[in-house]
This record gives sequence, C-alpha cells and structure tokens, in this order.
Amino acid sequence: MVSETPPKRLGEFALIAKLFAPLAAKEKGAFNLTDDAAALSVPAGHELVVTTDTIVESVHFFRDDPPDRIARKALRVNLSDLAAKGAKAETYLLALSLAPWIDNEWLTRFAAGLAGDQNRYGVSLIGGDTTSTPGPLTLSITAFGTIEAGRMLRRSGARPRDAVFVSGTVGDDGAGLAILKGEGSGLSDFVRSALVSRYQLPEPRFNLGRRLVGLASAALDVSDGLIADLGHIAEVSGVKITIDAARLPLSPATRAFWGSGTDAIVRAATSGDDYELAFTAPAALRAKLEALAHELGVELHEIGRVDAGSGIVLVDAAGKPLPITRPGFTHF
Repeated sequence: MVSETPPKRLGEFALIAKLFAPLAAKEKGAFNLTDDAAALSVPAGHELVVTTDTIVESVHFFRDDPPDRIARKALRVNLSDLAAKGAKAETYLLALSLAPWIDNEWLTRFAAGLAGDQNRYGVSLIGGDTTSTPGPLTLSITAFGTIEAGRMLRRSGARPRDAVFVSGTVGDDGAGLAILKGEGSGLSDFVRSALVSRYQLPEPRFNLGRRLVGLASAALDVSDGLIADLGHIAEVSGVKITIDAARLPLSPATRAFWGSGTDAIVRAATSGDDYELAFTAPAALRAKLEALAHELGVELHEIGRVDAGSGIVLVDAAGKPLPITRPGFTHF
C-alpha cells in the first residue's frame, strides 16, 4: 500500500505571520496579530453590530472551488448580514479549521481572495484562530460593523399595510448550486458561468442597506430562501406576509435553466444563498424607494404585502396559495 504524502503547509504561527498578519496591518487594534485578542473602538453615538457565519466544505462550497472564491464567499455572507442591518462594515475575525488536503498554494490563494475583498469593502482582519481537523474544511467569520445608536434595521418592525420588496433577482444562487451538483447539462457556457458565479460570489448590498435606514420597517438578507427568510420577519413582527408569485424577479439565466412556470417560481423562492435584501416598508414610500433604486443602480421589486395575521403565503394570479413543501434550506 502506498502512503499519501501530506501536503506542504506552513506551521500555525508562520501561517499567521506570512499570510494573515498583512491583512490586519491597517487596523491598529489588531496588534499585527501578535496578541490573543484585539481592541475595538466605536465612534461616539454609534453601536457595534456583530454577526457570525460558518461555511463548510460540501455544504456551502466544494473542494475544487477556487480558494479565492471560497475566501470571498466566507467574508461576503457575513458582510451581507451587516448590509441588511444598515451598518457600515469595519472589521472581522477569522477561524480556520484546516483539512488535511490544504497546502501552502491553496492558503496563499485564499489569503489573496480576502485581501481583494478587504480592499473592495473597506474592512480589515483583526484576529481569529487556526486549527487542524480530520473532517471537512470549515471557515467561520465574525464580522463587526457600526451604526448610529438605535438605527439598526431589524426583523421585528413590519406592520399591516406595509409593502414587501426584494433587491436583485432570486433563485440564481440555488440554480448555480444545482449546476455544480450536475444539473443543467444542456445549458450554454454563458448561462452556466453566470449562475455558478452568483452561487460562489454573493454581492453584499451595502449601498442599498445603508440607505434603507429610516425607510424600511424590517429587513434581512436572503440566505436560506426568500419564503423562509420573509417568514422570519412575519413571525418576529407578528404579521402575515403575502407574496405574489407573478412578481418574483427571476433572471434570464435562471429562466433558461428552470423555466418560467409555477414549479420554477417556487423553486427560486425557496432556494437559498441569494444574499439579496428583502424588506418591508410603508406603501407610501413606494415612489421614494423607486427613486433610490434608480439612483443606486440597483434592481428593486415590490413583491407582496403585509397584513394582520400570521405566517407567509405565496399566491398565484388568482390569489390561490401555492403548495410549498419546504420554504427554504435548513441544516437540521
């Protein structure tokens, strides 16, 4: 029997010094990653907004995905949470549980992906942890943002007679995942690439999120599926949300893959990883929101309404509820 040679990999402290300390160079409170804690300052009159997400090999990404894209996705799913709160992103912590197959080349490309997105979104690494694991590669990021005290967008503010909106398109990321799992063999390379890119590289909606403060009554990012996530707003706010299936925005690429029928709409509405912003707002603000979307160059779609009651329902053109067996992704 031939034994497999372990990949070359820097030791823990050499890894931190060579690849990750440069990512913390701009943040004074990170101490160049030479301490076991960091110090954060919050501007006067502001609050700290904190979120954390973990992504796991074969659950949120695949082993053969480009390392820089894995890094950027790990960071962006957390930044998307901050965007949904209306916060300004500041810093983040990174915890790496490295599987045996990870080598120095992979880690170098991973760190380069983080560096690129740090420059894009104006954030810095301030610390974290590195460990080894015999199991799948696991990446956890805790992101920190700031917002004016008392202004954070929450899930609990939706009220009857509010309208429901979503940015961008839904279903693209779920379609991209389906392609990576072997579906869509007859699609063009252009459509396949567009959908896979949406799955691998979500786009945090910071410009929109910041401007929704004072306009949106409740907001979140769509991570587990539009129906499941809007269901959280309905539950926490104590209201009923009705979504008009015909008004759900599906991209041309997703329509080319799944079609435009009821099954396609339900699939798009319940697939996860869109990382678009879904929110409620008083219907009287409709024109102001349309103007804001035009100013920012962001697609914004009104897709439903908030009523008295409880739960969430997706209805057809006749107002008949569409059957949904699974409203979104769940780990358990």
